[in-house]
Amino acid sequence: MKLFIAGHEGMVGSALVRRFGREPGVDLVLRKRSELDLADQAAVGAFYAAERPEAAIIAAAKVGGIHANNTYPGEFLYANLAVATNTIHGAWRHGVRRLLFLGSSCIYPKGAPQPMPEECLLTGPLEPTNEAYAVAKIAGLKLCQMYRRQYGVVFHAAMPTNLYGPGDNYHLQNSHVLPALIRKFHDAKEAGAAQVTAWGSGSPRREFLHVDDMADAAVHLMGLPDPPDWVNVGTGTDVTIRELTEMVAAVSGFSGRVVWDASKPDGMPRKLLDVARMAALGWRARIGLRRGLEDTWASFLAEKAAGRLRT
Repeated sequence: MKLFIAGHEGMVGSALVRRFGREPGVDLVLRKRSELDLADQAAVGAFYAAERPEAAIIAAAKVGGIHANNTYPGEFLYANLAVATNTIHGAWRHGVRRLLFLGSSCIYPKGAPQPMPEECLLTGPLEPTNEAYAVAKIAGLKLCQMYRRQYGVVFHAAMPTNLYGPGDNYHLQNSHVLPALIRKFHDAKEAGAAQVTAWGSGSPRREFLHVDDMADAAVHLMGLPDPPDWVNVGTGTDVTIRELTEMVAAVSGFSGRVVWDASKPDGMPRKLLDVARMAALGWRARIGLRRGLEDTWASFLAEKAAGRLRT
């Protein structure tokens, strides 16, 4: 199988490359951002026409935490819409019969039942702080669903929960909560600081999935002859941001004090996926949060030492 992985240089894409690289009979087709601009419809079409992949996984996206999503909503909406429409339509136009689009748990309504089932999509307003990103991801999911309905191609989507692991972005303001915490505790240790300031109240609950588990789930989904149009991918368990912060502090070896800045936004009170559908399909996450944090901390130090840290 000739497989195109869009966004292979990012955290999720690189995990997909590692995982699919171990699968027999898979020939990976990869393009760096400097080689192929996924926001350029003509360039994407020319790429598909030249390479003719049989399958594609769309892992490319403009991503960030609460601050980035809330500060640059226009950029997040445009960039992610462009990537979704160009890669999905281009794939259909040039004969790709199997495509997996990676979305996000933020597609579900702010007031969704917890855990969030797939059926609650579009049943209520979105969380305002990540509405732009969510709208783009919903559009990609629906485009896959409608192309499948109209043209008979097996285009489907996976909705992962909060992902973390090797190759994450550690920007202090624009990254997601977990890499931002890792960076904060590392910098505090290096500076000999007595305290670290964490955002919000610490009370929201979040679910975290190691990116290698996500890649394994993608292999499983791509092997199903008739996958659902979209399916949640997560662990089915969550922790408070305060508990997560304490775990990161322990893994990093930071022994100082944590101060909570309640002036910063919390986002949704809880985001936990209902993973019953994925379990029924025969897949469950295997990497526990503590082990995943230890692995991610080690990879953070290695990437920093090698000068490859994404910030």
